[in-house]
Amino acid sequence: MPQPDITRQRLINQGLVKPALKTASAVVATLGAVQAQDYAASKWGIAQRTAGLTDARIEREIDDGSIVRTHILRPTWHFVAAADIHWMLALTAPRVHAANAHWYRWLEVDDAVARRGRAVLTKALSDGKQLTRAELARALTKANIQVTNSMRLACIVMRAELDGAICNGARRGKQFTYALLEERVPKPVVLERDAALCEMARRYFTTRGPATVEDFAWWSGLTKADAKRAVEAAATHLLHVSIDGRSYWGPAAERAVRIASPAVHLLPNFDEFFVGLKDRSAFGARLEAAGVKAKTRVLSGHALVVNGQIVGGWKRILATRTVIVEPKPLIRLDEAERRAVDAAARKLGRFVGSPVEMLWS
Repeated sequence: MPQPDITRQRLINQGLVKPALKTASAVVATLGAVQAQDYAASKWGIAQRTAGLTDARIEREIDDGSIVRTHILRPTWHFVAAADIHWMLALTAPRVHAANAHWYRWLEVDDAVARRGRAVLTKALSDGKQLTRAELARALTKANIQVTNSMRLACIVMRAELDGAICNGARRGKQFTYALLEERVPKPVVLERDAALCEMARRYFTTRGPATVEDFAWWSGLTKADAKRAVEAAATHLLHVSIDGRSYWGPAAERAVRIASPAVHLLPNFDEFFVGLKDRSAFGARLEAAGVKAKTRVLSGHALVVNGQIVGGWKRILATRTVIVEPKPLIRLDEAERRAVDAAARKLGRFVGSPVEMLWS
């Protein structure tokens, strides 16, 4: 399978071609988890895998607790479906703690401080209260836990998230709040470890494949040994293929979807289409063929994607009455591709509820 075909198949498996899912929580559950440190951008990424959800509709699902935003898998924010949060935390939180160990020592947030902080936060948020980070800081300060250093506050709060005590609440205006996880998700779904490994691998390779065990270990935060064990457990649900001498896994039954060319996506930074893979070299094949050095190993900006290939970036500016979209292709696009970029931008306009103004370089 040539490299461009890998990326086109991933477009289909990610639900980015002819999306049919109706809710944001269905997208998050299908993908397993969605990286979400850029809150607004990650909602746009979810919307592109649905039949046209708006920002407001997705926000309602987050506010009502259908989707939980917390630290999981790796030391960063993710959206997770409410039904999955408990078993995913049980599986991955120990690895995130291990990754954070140096940070814990540096900020002097040892197990004793974490226990005290968790107790204070649990009490402050009890009986349905949802508080901002500033309000949590005041509660910790009142309990003589020093949090004048914002990073120490973030560390204490993250440890409470990883320990399954707190998660996001509904937004208060533009401010994020925290709530007790047991109140947001009162009926936890618990899986035995082997079942959890199997389920995580099944969802990952079904939606990110063709992908390798190394890709899965990167995304999940699991050890290489656990990643292999997970793939072995999920093997009956997956299809194994060899590409250029490397071992790849994908869904057992590929979706028969025709991709109308050009298929253009204005994907947000940290989108699961590429951030869910350790080896992102396949996304730069078109750039490299055009003599442009593809910097796909580390991706942080919004990606302009044509037929599964990254061909540049793009910017979004929310003006008073419009949303300005500025495509930044690194190679020359033909007229059909430019029209498809304009069409993708109009979808963004419908998502945010504003007309689009194109600003081509």
